Amino acid sequence: MWEKTKKYFYNLSPARIIVWYYLLAVSFATILLSLPVARHEGAPWSFIDAVFTAVSAVSVTGLSTVSIADTFTTTGIFILIFVLQIGGIGIMALGTFFWLLFRKKIGLKERQLIMTDQNQMKFAGVVNLVKNILVIFFLIEIIGTIILGLCYLRYFPNWQEAFYHGLFSSVSATTNAGFDITGTSAQPYAHDYFVQFVHMILIILGAIGFPVLIEVKNYFQRKKAIFHFSLTAKITTVTYFSLVIFGTIVFFVFEFGGFLVGKSWLEGLFYSLFQSVSTRSAGLVTLDLSELSTATLLLFSILMFIGASPSSVGGGIRTTTFALNLLFFIHFAKGHRVVKVFKREIHNEDLLKSFGVTAFAVLLVVTSVVLLSFTEDFSLIAIIFEVCSAFGTCGMSLGITEDLSIFGKILIILLMFIGRVGMISFMFMLGGKEKKEHYHYPKERVTIG
Repeated sequence: MWEKTKKYFYNLSPARIIVWYYLLAVSFATILLSLPVARHEGAPWSFIDAVFTAVSAVSVTGLSTVSIADTFTTTGIFILIFVLQIGGIGIMALGTFFWLLFRKKIGLKERQLIMTDQNQMKFAGVVNLVKNILVIFFLIEIIGTIILGLCYLRYFPNWQEAFYHGLFSSVSATTNAGFDITGTSAQPYAHDYFVQFVHMILIILGAIGFPVLIEVKNYFQRKKAIFHFSLTAKITTVTYFSLVIFGTIVFFVFEFGGFLVGKSWLEGLFYSLFQSVSTRSAGLVTLDLSELSTATLLLFSILMFIGASPSSVGGGIRTTTFALNLLFFIHFAKGHRVVKVFKREIHNEDLLKSFGVTAFAVLLVVTSVVLLSFTEDFSLIAIIFEVCSAFGTCGMSLGITEDLSIFGKILIILLMFIGRVGMISFMFMLGGKEKKEHYHYPKERVTIG
């Protein structure tokens, strides 16, 4: 029996194995979070709540059908922190950590899985990539914990509670999980601009993508005067910060005559900037989302749908996918048939992948919105917002998560899981291994448009 199971898994594609690993991680997290020691006695809890919270934690989304602050004990919170590490750095990165710890040889199959989980295109250097990810990620969380713990000394009665909240806030922000143990997200710090600034830095470091962070590290450690950033790093960075700036400006314009009325320019700037950064994938908010206009909520939905960068803690179609789609439209409109950027040409295969991911994501989100509109008694904008938040593993909500039907919760669970696994891995899981064409038919033109 064991040999048959082992053979079955060995013959699976890396994408399907990764999905199985994440399903095991969800099962493990469900059991841990359901332990009596993890929850307050009498706190509402059901099997669907357990699975929902586990998937939300593994996918570092932050949507929850229960109140985190009122449901979990201190032990439960530390269990949640551990699960967030699995979701944040990726299950294969964590597995590699233990392989290295116990000096286990990392073979070809393991390297294939690491490459798939971290969305890499080549075997070379994947183990060093994971080592760098682990060092950088944990270092960011530790520094974030120290800084936020010191900041929280004026909010909590003793240093133990301050650093306890500082640890959770640092992990939640760095992993872009969006969970909070205040019960009001980041609203208690709506006028503490330094705390907001630290949160934004942690969110950005988690969502910008591990390869970008590693290249920045290599840049400062370079031994030669000339250092070339990769095309992926350039496109990722420019797109990420362009979306942050775009979201900040549009939020300010949309809410200038609404939510921001009577607020100073500094308040308006931080409300706009923090929410724009958080919609990348973090889900933390410094305001009540119900006070925002429909136009702003639709803007947030679009930003959450795009999501964070590839090989990061976030979900969505990813910034590079959005960038390639936009670049193709611009070049095609100008009559070009080749996409060029930063003195490089984009591979046609990458353009096809970007369109495939976007088309499948749009189909998935639209179908989910239609289904929830039929089964749930909420406004259309609340449903669109919830679906985009789940798919982008963001965690923002208009407060409908707890009141969803069983079907609605299951659908949101699936969206969060797909968002964490990644669209490419999910598509390959459905279709099987990538195949090479051994023959071709004659080509014929098709009328378009």
